[in-house]
Amino acid sequence: MSTAKDHTAVSLLRALHFAADKHRDQRRKGAEASPYVNHLIEVTEILAREGSVADLTTLQAAILHDTLEDTQTAAEELEALFGTEVCAVVAEVTDDKRLPKTERKRLQIVHAPHLSLRAKLVKMADKISNVRSIIEAPPAEWSLQRRQEYLDWSDQVMAGCRGNNLALDRLYDATVTEGRRVLGHPAQ
Repeated sequence: MSTAKDHTAVSLLRALHFAADKHRDQRRKGAEASPYVNHLIEVTEILAREGSVADLTTLQAAILHDTLEDTQTAAEELEALFGTEVCAVVAEVTDDKRLPKTERKRLQIVHAPHLSLRAKLVKMADKISNVRSIIEAPPAEWSLQRRQEYLDWSDQVMAGCRGNNLALDRLYDATVTEGRRVLGHPAQ
């Protein structure tokens, strides 16, 4: 007999399989060039383990959060496979790649306070994962200044997401504090 727990596990594995296939040729920007799927797993694990998030829609959206932005996945495909709610969360955290990078970054700051709770949680876990990468395995071409500026920018995005999960707020604070210590950058 199938249980709700079995359904959750199968649903998460289905999302992971889909994301791994869609991102199969992508690598992280860090010097290690780790498989991109590792980032998706980390974001989801941050939510589940550190943030105690058990909501299936949020966890599936975390796994799938970069598919619309970074792969040839259409929103209709995501919706057909994972439902309207998952697709909506993924769409909320997706940047419009047709815009210049500086504008996309500005819009993340502007939009963060207006995201749904689920999208805010995904955004928070994504920023935590990305800050860890900037500290531990940054892109080789990123200068120290660029890494420091990323921390400053991520603080601005996180300001619009705070107050919804105290554990994630604390984890982000600890992670960015460590980043500033490692990078020799004073807290803002």
